[in-house]
Amino acid sequence: MTTFTHYINGSWVTPVHNETITVENPATKETIATTPSGTAEETRQAVQAARSAFGSWSQTPASERAGYLSRIADLFEQNKDHLARTLTEENGKVLALSEAEVDTAVDYFRYMAGWARKYEGEILNSDRSNENIFVMKKPIGVIGGIIPWNFPIFIFARKVAPALLTGCTAVIKPAQVTPVTAGEMMKLIHSIGLPDGVLNIVYGKGSSVGSTLASHENIGMVSMTGSKPAGTAVMEAAAQTMTKVNLELGGKAPAIVTKHADLDTAVENIYQSRMINNGQACTNAERVYVHEDVAEAFTKRITEKMKQATYGDPLQDSDADIGPLVGQEQLDSVTDMVNEAVKAGAFVETGRTPAENTDGYYFEPTVLSNVTQDMNVIQQEIFGPVLPIVTFQTMDEVIEKSNDTEYGLSSSIFSENMHEIMKAVNGLEFGETFVNRENFEAIQGFHAGRKQSGIGGADGRHGLEEHLETHVVYMQYKDDIQ
Repeated sequence: MTTFTHYINGSWVTPVHNETITVENPATKETIATTPSGTAEETRQAVQAARSAFGSWSQTPASERAGYLSRIADLFEQNKDHLARTLTEENGKVLALSEAEVDTAVDYFRYMAGWARKYEGEILNSDRSNENIFVMKKPIGVIGGIIPWNFPIFIFARKVAPALLTGCTAVIKPAQVTPVTAGEMMKLIHSIGLPDGVLNIVYGKGSSVGSTLASHENIGMVSMTGSKPAGTAVMEAAAQTMTKVNLELGGKAPAIVTKHADLDTAVENIYQSRMINNGQACTNAERVYVHEDVAEAFTKRITEKMKQATYGDPLQDSDADIGPLVGQEQLDSVTDMVNEAVKAGAFVETGRTPAENTDGYYFEPTVLSNVTQDMNVIQQEIFGPVLPIVTFQTMDEVIEKSNDTEYGLSSSIFSENMHEIMKAVNGLEFGETFVNRENFEAIQGFHAGRKQSGIGGADGRHGLEEHLETHVVYMQYKDDIQ
């Protein structure tokens, strides 16, 4: 069993008390690691270390900072197998997906390193003679990064890479459920000689570590990926010091299948969009709206596809399509939502129950038909391998139903009719719309939600600029130079 400690100011720090958090393998329920349950005081120490390092780090040339990012990428790539197996062991996702997550993190560090000489300010014309106006972009300060349990390696890269590239320093709080990968990544990063205090890790609960990060006066921005309730708590804490927040919260992505859709394309991509990470991603296809003319054919095909999906311990069964859910709480939540829908009249095409004869937190891939708009499986995040299907007649109707949610992160449409596609693109109230493809964003795009799915965003130039603040300088000069 592995034991981790906080990483503060360039050193592994002995916790101030003996309270620990136990980490288990969701495929076997075996304990695999422990971490300290950090305190507010330890969090403040990490913030102070990051603040002390900020001055010199922010003055380090961006090209030099980019060099550190490139070395991190190289180390992650060289240790891909170890990081991927560690991720699968603590999270439960299939090994191929864990390997892909490491690859994406490597790409992310390299992509952000490439921005070192590209982000820039402006020079504006003044209304006065002998004056220029400079618009400068400066690092916002210390980033408080709060990492979710569903993509702990990729989101670590998404928080850390742009922060360090722009001259910010950071304090990272890993998720309680999946903290092991953060420790393994930090071991690698420690070996490259990153200046003390530039990157710190404090393990613990949101109620102690997270709230302290969000409310600390020396935090320039709190960047959090997680649930809506957790995001609300972060906003409330950050409001005490008017700290900027960047929040990626829940999603309830609709997938629209029109009567002009290529059903083979729709079935394959909606299956992928639902099943990736065992259904535990904020961009997963959480509900499907199918035109009544093709509903029977689509439902039959997607049901057969879901029936064929296999599940098992990803470290023991390399052929498994999905692994377990992340824990008992998640398994109970998915089970309750499906049972509630069935009680309200939904029909089970396949699945429904927790998987039998398994040691871990497995749930059978499930398809529900005869679902209505008011059911919780349509209104709230399921976060599991469950696909509810609703039929529609017109594009106006399906756009209205798709927008009938408090969330606004991702959406998709499957159609060969450009008029239907453009009507949906212009009518859907979501930060992302995927057309005839699976729900998976590009690192050079901009991943952002509307409504209660969050504030701000990540990826690409726009995500990079979230870590910068604007400083305007009015520069007067004299004509009569002696």
